[in-house]
Amino acid sequence: MSSPAEYYRSLPPVSKAYGVACLMTTAAYYLQLYDANNIALVYGLVFKRFQVWRLITNLFFLGPFSFPFAIRLIMIAKYGVSLERGPFDKRTADYVWMFIFGALALLVMAAVPLLWSPFLGTSLVFMIAYVWSREFPNARINIYGVVSLKLKSCRWRR
Repeated sequence: MSSPAEYYRSLPPVSKAYGVACLMTTAAYYLQLYDANNIALVYGLVFKRFQVWRLITNLFFLGPFSFPFAIRLIMIAKYGVSLERGPFDKRTADYVWMFIFGALALLVMAAVPLLWSPFLGTSLVFMIAYVWSREFPNARINIYGVVSLKLKSCRWRR
């Protein structure tokens, strides 16, 4: 069994950087180094007061320390790392481009008032899970260590 430090060093760079950024954003919030309203995606403030950091910083906030927060970090560690070591192995730039494209798509969708959300980090994590599910359609998944399922890809037939 490897130590946590060895596991951390073994992580690929993009998933490691995104996971650490999400963890540090939440830790800084709990240390009261900033107010969450200062990083929330508010297009009015982006365009009227040129607070362009809001376009990026909202992507790193996964919510307060909680069970769902831990699950989202585990999803980054499992699905992000699996993608980076599998289909994107030795193609780090392509993986970064996938991240950028997903973030831009989420930012464009958030411009629609009905789809707006102040924090898009969770959506970006689920984008990673979606891409993983498309790359590994027949993978076995384990839900909380209790239920094991084999996903089958289904295609709509006419």
